[in-house]
Amino acid sequence: MPGQIIDRYEHVPVTQEDLEWADLITLDLSLYEKPGGKEELVKQLDHAVRNVGFFYVKNFNISQEEVDRQFALGREFYSLPLEEKLKFHNMHDLESGEYNGYRPAGHRILGNGIKDNVQVYNIPKFDGYHQRKQPAVLADNIGEIEAFSRKCHEEVVVKLLRLFAILLELPDEDQLVRSHRYDAKGEDHLRYMHYAARSASENQQVGDLYSPGHTDLGTVTLLFRQPVAALQILNSEGRWKWVKPQDGTITINTCDALTALTGGLIKSSVHRVHAPPADQAHVDRLGVLYFARPNNHVVLDPIQNSPLLNRLGLTSNAFTELGQHLTTEQWVKVRQTQQQRPRVSAKISDDGKYIYEKKDLEIMPGLHATIHN
Repeated sequence: MPGQIIDRYEHVPVTQEDLEWADLITLDLSLYEKPGGKEELVKQLDHAVRNVGFFYVKNFNISQEEVDRQFALGREFYSLPLEEKLKFHNMHDLESGEYNGYRPAGHRILGNGIKDNVQVYNIPKFDGYHQRKQPAVLADNIGEIEAFSRKCHEEVVVKLLRLFAILLELPDEDQLVRSHRYDAKGEDHLRYMHYAARSASENQQVGDLYSPGHTDLGTVTLLFRQPVAALQILNSEGRWKWVKPQDGTITINTCDALTALTGGLIKSSVHRVHAPPADQAHVDRLGVLYFARPNNHVVLDPIQNSPLLNRLGLTSNAFTELGQHLTTEQWVKVRQTQQQRPRVSAKISDDGKYIYEKKDLEIMPGLHATIHN
């Protein structure tokens, strides 16, 4: 039983600003079990993952009450005193690629002396390989958190993996499911993420960005609907567009490991976090996300038995072109180490472009992270 009564989470009103919203498809997962439903969903998915890497899903069998409970737990955690949260932070672990637990705001200087404004708390999936002490407010509700984590996997990730398998014309639609088993050792995790509102002058000094353009490193990321507009995507025409909070949806983006497995066919979506519009600029932004990744032992070479990839000649990727055959575990470690290690702050141009020293972006010899301006 929960150790304390947690107040219901109340979402703030959506923005009334007239923003340039991205035109994204919505996959209705209620079609999934219907005759011909998966094939219809794949037709919708095809263009989205090849060109943008972003889409919505609805009717995913996780109630709004369950989602709001996770927002409430995130709120309660971030309401704890800093000294209490810091008990779950380890700088050495963070800089060596271990990212579970707490990361305080101010870990990086973005540029012009302005530190980042984001706090992160990562809860690894419950596969038996990531035993961690949790703060009391989360430990008291850990059964509920595990149930939510597993539902993210079973109700959303597994279904998407089968749709990807059909798209790739694989002989078995469970092929990708088997390389993403929840109970096998892996780096999937649930995240509570908190962005603190900043002053207009501080935002201006960092190009009005909370986080510059980047890709995620796994298979897919699930972002549960929250009303503070900030997420932007780089569309197929090279323009930044705002992602609109849609009731009853999860925003999905495809990521680096899936791009590697598909030889670049499925796009790793480029996105950034912009300062919110004027009518929400004073509001802190709380996010609930789930990051899905292949199991740790999976080698991130292009899938060899995909007729579609073979027809298109997509038989190599950024790793294999360097003679590397990385497992998911190796990729996560080198990428997270690059992301989390201390680095010199960026030079930020007047038009908001972030420029880092090349050495700060090196993931491994011959491969560098890209900051998408």
